Amino acid sequence: MVAISNPPVESFFLKPCKQINNPIKFPPIPIIDLSKPESKHLLVKACQDFGFFKVVNHGVPLEFIAKLESEAMKFFSSPLSQKQKAGPPDPFGYGNKHLGQNGDLEEFRCAVNDYVTSVKKMTCEILELLAEELKLKSRNVLSKMLLDEQSDSVFRVNYYPPCPELQEHESKGKKMIGFGEHTDPQIISVLRSNNTSGLEILLKNGSWMPVPPDSNSFFINVGDSLQVMTNGRFKSVKHRVVTNSLKSRLSMIYFGGPPLNEKIAPLPSLMESDEASLYKEFTWIEYKKSAFNSRLSDNRLCRFENNYNILG
Repeated sequence: MVAISNPPVESFFLKPCKQINNPIKFPPIPIIDLSKPESKHLLVKACQDFGFFKVVNHGVPLEFIAKLESEAMKFFSSPLSQKQKAGPPDPFGYGNKHLGQNGDLEEFRCAVNDYVTSVKKMTCEILELLAEELKLKSRNVLSKMLLDEQSDSVFRVNYYPPCPELQEHESKGKKMIGFGEHTDPQIISVLRSNNTSGLEILLKNGSWMPVPPDSNSFFINVGDSLQVMTNGRFKSVKHRVVTNSLKSRLSMIYFGGPPLNEKIAPLPSLMESDEASLYKEFTWIEYKKSAFNSRLSDNRLCRFENNYNILG
């Protein structure tokens, strides 16, 4: 689990970009109510059409959410010298130029443990509902990878400080990138943030759609690995974060990952008899190394497509 704080603006590789003026009304983000029986069908449809959706009635206690947000803001508001004490070993690391020794973060640690335990339970429920609707051989074929003791899941807290100097650029229709466009390489990502805008997803028509903030709900991304396991049926959506000139943004992301040696390939039970596999089999550690050695905006899966050697 990694906590990333507020280094100088330059560390976010900010650069101005022109705002896309799209007269077309943005489509609504799928909202999945986990308390309703029809959620299984809607989950699959959202993963196919968007690769992204919002979850309500999720069962994660609001007090866990509020406690972690409070502790995170307290941590990021502390002096740099104090934050630098929160270095390795696991589960905390402060994402700055230098990492120090362990600090006294017991309240933060307890808040993270409560939050992650509850979010992981919700995430496994989502994966099991997807498996049921897809009629996979086992209900836990996806969730068992997150529940495995060797699961390579990660929890990250990102803090984006406000940038008042951007107001002049915003008045000219320009934006600044806080975190560049990318897909998540894991199976599934679970995001929530404080009530500050900034998250955008890339639509099929090439336009970037802002995601209205909702501090009490969770936003789910299909990861690259799940796209492979569904043989491209589910889509790993590109997303990015743009900076806010007036308000700070705190985001918490649970990246559900498989064990390092887990083999990733299209699931046979999802393949039609004459359907070709779009991807070569690889282990999660192979893909993880390849992904983190590539540029953030690259199409990381192209190297693992079955026609890569022909076209590349």
